Amino acid sequence: MKPASPRFAAVMGIVFAALFVAAMLTVNNVPHLSAPDTDYGAFYGGAGNTVVTAVAIYLVPLAGIAFLWFAVALRSVLDALGAHPPAIAHGLNLLSAVLFVALLFAGTAAVATPVLLTTIGGGAPLDPDIARGLSALGYGLVFLFSVRGAGMFALTTTTMLRGAGVMPRGAAVLSYLMASWLLLTATDHPASLLVLPAWVLLVAVVLLRHDRRQRRAAVPSTEAPTPVPTAVPTPRSEP
Repeated sequence: MKPASPRFAAVMGIVFAALFVAAMLTVNNVPHLSAPDTDYGAFYGGAGNTVVTAVAIYLVPLAGIAFLWFAVALRSVLDALGAHPPAIAHGLNLLSAVLFVALLFAGTAAVATPVLLTTIGGGAPLDPDIARGLSALGYGLVFLFSVRGAGMFALTTTTMLRGAGVMPRGAAVLSYLMASWLLLTATDHPASLLVLPAWVLLVAVVLLRHDRRQRRAAVPSTEAPTPVPTAVPTPRSEP
């Protein structure tokens, strides 16, 4: 089976970053946990239905799918290099990617439940306290647990890229710092998750540079060496 190219993995990473940033900017319009009941009542009573429905049905699922494509393509690139990553990092890498996407989907579903109940289920708007509880569940799944899976994926991916000689030292240091932020941060502000798409874009740049080096090395030389004419000895005339 033909492995994925570094360029394809980089493109999927860029697609994920764009979709994820759009989703986080949209989620920022949802009432925060400290918002008064009037904001929750107005938002989930109809004012925010279009916003939350769009995020729940389109942006977040597509971003999660793009992330899985990015993760699998990246592992295919690393396998094609013939490197032997640490067994623990190699095993945790895919598990952490799946964990991140699963918890991201679950948290988004919790936040969107009051909207889905009214738009699809045809029910009455939920009480603001119940809507706030579902929002707290969604925020906890995404900002406290899902982000940890993203941090573990960033940590193991950086280790494997560095071990394969694909990521330079300076980029690896920055990548480890971003992974540490994702592993240690604890906040409910959507802006904190923007570190993840920034890290993905960093990896995409590294992959594109690696792909360019591979293409240059694979191009055969089109200029044949010019043959050096050999001098033909001139016969000497005898007197």
